[in-house]
Amino acid sequence: MQEVKKLWDEVRELSLGSNSTIERLESPPTPLQFLRDYVSQNKPCIIKNVSLHHQWPAFSLWPHPSYLSKTLNSSPPVSVHLSPNGCADSLVTLTHPRSGEISQCFASAHVERLPFDEALQLVSNSKNGDVVAYLQQQNGCFRDEYSVLSSDCDEHIAWATEALGCYPEAVNLWIGNQLSETSFHKDHYENLYTVVSGQKHFLLLPPTDVHRMYIRQYPAAHYSYSRDVERFTLELEEPVRYVPWCSVNPYPSPETRESEMAKFPLYFNGPKPFECTVNAGEILYLPSMWFHHVRQSPDDNGYTIALNYWYDMQFDIKYAYFNFLQSLHFKAPCDPTLLEIDYEDSRPNASICNSREKLFVDASSLNELETTKDSEDA
Repeated sequence: MQEVKKLWDEVRELSLGSNSTIERLESPPTPLQFLRDYVSQNKPCIIKNVSLHHQWPAFSLWPHPSYLSKTLNSSPPVSVHLSPNGCADSLVTLTHPRSGEISQCFASAHVERLPFDEALQLVSNSKNGDVVAYLQQQNGCFRDEYSVLSSDCDEHIAWATEALGCYPEAVNLWIGNQLSETSFHKDHYENLYTVVSGQKHFLLLPPTDVHRMYIRQYPAAHYSYSRDVERFTLELEEPVRYVPWCSVNPYPSPETRESEMAKFPLYFNGPKPFECTVNAGEILYLPSMWFHHVRQSPDDNGYTIALNYWYDMQFDIKYAYFNFLQSLHFKAPCDPTLLEIDYEDSRPNASICNSREKLFVDASSLNELETTKDSEDA
C-alpha cells in the first residue's frame, strides 16, 4: 500500500518540517502556545533551561546520593526492578528445555521493595549478565514512595496543566544507570519527561508508523530472582496471558542484524526514527501514542535520574483515526506475510506457552538469550 508509505513521509514533513529534528525551546511555552503548537498537532518538543525557570531544588540536590539517602532514610521501602540485563518489560527469546523449540515472550522484571540505600546500592553495583537494578514503578510512585521529596519539585507542570485542563494522573521517579533501557512502546498519556541528572536518549516514531513496529501478541512471563543461588528464573504466567508489544529491536547485535533487518524490513528500510537527547534540566514533551525507545547515560556519580508527569490524553478523533489505521493489514513489498495486526492470529506456538516449566537463567547462560528490551518506560 503506497498510500500508507506516503503517509509516513507526509506526517514527518507536516509535524517536524524539512529538517526532521525535535524542536528545542529556550524557555517554557505559554499554555496557549503549548496547546496550539504542540498538543493539538501531536508534535514533540524539548524545553531547555527548565532548572532556571522552575527553580526546583531537585536539580541541585538529587544528583548527590548522600542527600537522597539522608532524606529517604526513614521512609518506607521503595520498588526496585531487577533483571539479568537491564531489559525488563521486553521480549526475550526462549528455548524450551525439553523440545528445544524457540519462541519469544514478554518478560517483566523481578520487583522487590527495599530500603532506599540498599536499592540505590544495587543500582550502583549493577552488572550486565548478572543483576541490573532500576528504581521505578509506573503507578505514580513519586507520590507514594518518594513523597518526602515532594518539596524539591512541583507537583505538576503549571503551563501543561492549564493547557490540558487537568492535573497529571501519575508522577513517576526513575533512578538507574547506562545498563537499563526501554524497548519500543507507546503510552496513552501526554508525557512531560524531566531529566534531573544524566541524559536520556530517545528514538521516536509517530503513531502513523504503527505498521513498522510489527506489534504482535506475546505470552507474558516474569523474572524471579533468588539471592541464595544468585540466579534468575523466567516463568510464563499461568493461565496464559498475551501482551501486544513491538517486535523491533532498533539496536540488533552484529550477529543478528542481518536476520533482524530481513524480519522487519518496514522499520529498517523505512524512514529513520527521530533521535534526541534530553539533558539534565530539560523536559521532553512526548505526545500520546508516539512510539519511543529509551537509553540513558549517567552523571558523574553514576546515576540517571528523571521525573515524568503523565497527563490523560484526549480520546478524540485522532484516536479513532489511529485505531482505523492500525486495523489495516499492510503487506510489505519484501515481506511475504501480512503484518500481524490481528493479535488473535499472531500468537506464538501454544505448546511453549502452555508449559509450566520454569526457565533458569544465570550469568553463564545469559549469552544464549536474545533480548529486544523494553520498559520501564524509562
